[in-house]
Amino acid sequence: MMLHNIDWIIIFAYFLLSLLVGVAFSKKAGSSTSEFFLSGRNMPWWLLGVSMVATTFSADTPNLVTDIVRNNGVAGNWLWWAFLFTGMLTVFIYSKLWRRSNVMTDIEFYELRYSGKPAAFLRGFRAIYLGFFYNIIVMAAVTLAMIKICGVILKLSPMQTLIAAIVITVIYSSLGGLFGVLLTDLVQFVIAMTGAIWAAVYLVKLPQVGGLGKLLSHPEIHGKLSILPDFSRMDFAIAVFFFPLIIQWWNVWYPGAEPGGGGYIAQRMLAAKNERHAMGSTFLFNVLHYALRPWPWIIVALASLVVFPNLESLQAAFPHISPSIMKHDLAYPAMMTFLPRGLIGLVVASLFAAYMSTISTHLNWGSSYMVNDFYKRFLKPNTSEKKLVMIGRISTLGLMFFSSLLALLLQHALEAFQILLLVGAGTGLIFILRWFWWRINAFSEITAMAVSFIIALYFKLVHARLGFKPLEDWQQLLIGIMITTACWITVTMFTRPTDEEKLRKFYRLVHPGGPGWKHIIEKEKAAGTLIGAAAEPWDLPTGILCILVGCLAVWGSLFAVGYWIYGNDIPAVILTVVAAVSGFILIRLWRKLKTI
Repeated sequence: MMLHNIDWIIIFAYFLLSLLVGVAFSKKAGSSTSEFFLSGRNMPWWLLGVSMVATTFSADTPNLVTDIVRNNGVAGNWLWWAFLFTGMLTVFIYSKLWRRSNVMTDIEFYELRYSGKPAAFLRGFRAIYLGFFYNIIVMAAVTLAMIKICGVILKLSPMQTLIAAIVITVIYSSLGGLFGVLLTDLVQFVIAMTGAIWAAVYLVKLPQVGGLGKLLSHPEIHGKLSILPDFSRMDFAIAVFFFPLIIQWWNVWYPGAEPGGGGYIAQRMLAAKNERHAMGSTFLFNVLHYALRPWPWIIVALASLVVFPNLESLQAAFPHISPSIMKHDLAYPAMMTFLPRGLIGLVVASLFAAYMSTISTHLNWGSSYMVNDFYKRFLKPNTSEKKLVMIGRISTLGLMFFSSLLALLLQHALEAFQILLLVGAGTGLIFILRWFWWRINAFSEITAMAVSFIIALYFKLVHARLGFKPLEDWQQLLIGIMITTACWITVTMFTRPTDEEKLRKFYRLVHPGGPGWKHIIEKEKAAGTLIGAAAEPWDLPTGILCILVGCLAVWGSLFAVGYWIYGNDIPAVILTVVAAVSGFILIRLWRKLKTI
């Protein structure tokens, strides 16, 4: 496939726009770490929400959805649709708590909530682990997806892809800070969604596909269209539906849906103007993430089954692609090769936009850990703001260098990558409860982190070698959750709690409320310091009701769109009404939540 002049003009225009944004806001971003990492804590909800969804729309996301649909049908997406519970939990419970904390990063939370050397250890260790090691592996995985895409569509070598994608991203990320990232995210999301929707509409009309009607009745997609799994196959239903909905969503660290909020989602909430804007931004993110984005990718994935029904047909069409990386996820970029001039340029630009939005966020977010939670906290506490910004820009370059290097080797480090993904299993509950139970301490988190790591290593490296029967992924996860939870709760009850003065200060600042803080609330009342918002009634029950109604509204919208596409009018109408009524009720409930 060849790109024409109009395609190259579109691609280079997008690159130039991204570069100009970074240059334009370099002075503002360089004035302080608050500006560089949090945009002065003055960002509106709509810009932050779009930035969140742009970040989670990476170059590998449509590939992942395509892989899921080709292997497990549309219902396989419940593996990530179930995380809507986590997202809504962040919207209505944790977004305002994070904004009240007023920390620079979510890692700084450790020394706000816990006391002593264990708290300092947690902050320093996780700054390096998440900011450097985990971060470069995530970026390397995303970069590998971009290498695959450019290899299929443009026939670029891995090194050519790295040069094309990285240079502009590093420049605007290191110069413009978070505000530059937010603005480019806005442009990137518009381009990425336009490209995805337009491509889906065009590809369905290919002669090989024959239009939407023929696609939906084609033998190759028989059994793939159902939104719910086949419950007669209970093993499959447990793996992709029941386990994600009942257990996985609150116990697995999924980027963009961390239990209790965290990562770059927390960074966006901390950059919001106030608590209302923090809540609005995360709600917009969840609506766009779950209700708007999936169907263009799903339609292309279904069409790919008609054009490339198996891996052999993919390999025959692209013999220059190494068999070691020839998987079902390559069907998405393979379908892009059928696009006409002009549209292919827009789609390539949209895929670069998806890649760059994710990478730029991870660079700024990872750099914030390295600067605020390691360099400033442990090495040079009295460093000037301008020098800290300079260190932030240097760390941005370093993170990009190491992630690019790893991307070229990642297929040989896949097992290590999978181990890192398993490390957080079983820790989600502690991230949720640490805000609402005073007894949780730094040793609780250290225990959870260590035990989950040991269990992940056991299942990946030891279990099979001992001759035991292989376990399904969900079974491994369930065992890990049970053991990890039992260990950290036991350690919590047998170790010294956080210093009382630290707990009382935390409560006065964040005032989470509830019976889990009864001990501290009584101390505050006795001292006469329980005043203002901290003395108001607990609104968690209303927040939980908002979570349930919000999930109903978003899932109703998602599935209504699907049934309208399928031409199933009755369920489409019913779900549309459900989504609309749920949205109306949610607005009324939202007004009852207290914010500052």
